[in-house]
This record gives sequence, C-alpha cells and structure tokens, in this order.
Amino acid sequence: MWGYLALLPIFLAVWSMAGVWTVFALAVSNKSVNLTDGFPYISYCGSFPPQSCIFGQLLNVGAAMVIWICILRYVQFREWGVPKFPNQLCLGIGLLCALGVSIVGNFQQTNEPLTHRLGSFLAFVAGVAYFWTQLVLLYLTKPQTQPGAPWIEALRLLLCGACTVLMVTMAVLYLWPLRSAAAVCEWSIAMILFALFGLLAVDFSQLSGFVVSLRSRPDSCPQSATHLTSL
Repeated sequence: MWGYLALLPIFLAVWSMAGVWTVFALAVSNKSVNLTDGFPYISYCGSFPPQSCIFGQLLNVGAAMVIWICILRYVQFREWGVPKFPNQLCLGIGLLCALGVSIVGNFQQTNEPLTHRLGSFLAFVAGVAYFWTQLVLLYLTKPQTQPGAPWIEALRLLLCGACTVLMVTMAVLYLWPLRSAAAVCEWSIAMILFALFGLLAVDFSQLSGFVVSLRSRPDSCPQSATHLTSL
C-alpha cells in the first residue's frame, strides 16, 4: 500500500489539470475568450474575473505543492546517494519552477505582461529542466535503492523529449505568428509537466514519513540537533 506522501504528486497533477480546464470552461462560458478568434493561451483564460481569482489561487497552491515535492525529492536523492552539489542544483531548478508558477498566478498577462512572461519562462523552462536534471542524475548515479519500476524512466524520457520539442515548436509558431497553434503547444506542455509531477508518486510510494530537525550552533546549545516532529 502506498504511503500518504505518494498522494501529494497525484493531488498536484489532478488539482492542476482540473483547475486550468475549469478556468478555461469559465472563460468560454462567460465570453471572456472567443474560440472563433482562435484557441486561447492558458494565461489569457485566467486574465479576467471571476476566473482570474480562481487562476491565482490555483497556481499559488500549486506552487506550494511543487516546493514540497522538490524538497522531498531532494531528500530522497540524498538518501539514494546522489552527490550534494548536483542534488542542490536540481532542487534550485525545481524551486525556480515553483517561483515562476506563483508569478504567473499573481501577475496577470493583461496587467503586468513583462513580469508575467518572466514567470511563464521560469515555470516552463525550469520545469522541463528540472525533470531532465533528474533523469541525468539517476542515469549517472544508478541508485540501488530506487523503487523497482523499469518503465518509469523510459516514460519520463519520452515525456521530457516531447516537452522539449513542443517548447521549440511553440516558440517558432509564436514568432510566425500562428498564435492558436502555439497556444495548443502551451496547453500540451502544461499537461505533460503536470503528468511528470504526478509520476513522482511512483518514487514516493515507498516513503512512509519524514523527520524535521533543527541544527543548533555549537556555541549556543550543547545539543547538536533538536528534533521537532516525525511525520
């Protein structure tokens, strides 16, 4: 039976997919977007009230879950013997992705376009780079304690490759400009990234909990570590 930590990536994937399509449905139903003019970008659907409020909350909660997942993955990689510096690099890329998601949710495209585009760049590029980095680290270190799922890395490789191709295609289509086709690529990238986060449930399936601890300075406390809680 899977531990409760495995539910976090699944909840993130379901939350995100259901949330963005709900925003899309609201935008279409209240005529904020007109499908006869072309297929809209995700952010454009979330730029107008009332769905803009849902969109912001959706992405802020999603960013918080991404941070927790990245931290858990960092600790798991450390337990698997992944070297400290590349593991920290992977964590930093994941946190940049979470930051980008939060920026996208708080700075709507119609209000702060430049800041919004920066957030989109971080969310998509750092998100794809995060999973490519994981694949490289797992290939180089080949941890013996990794849960047995021989198909999972092949699937991740396929999804990361598809994401990369779609990102290049989206950029080319945007510059032509074929905005509707570029928007379809954007939606496809988002769905694949949500799926990649959801697949981390396989890696978290053998986790039963974690321990949070604080390390005190040697000159301030005789005890080197104070355990706060075990979950």
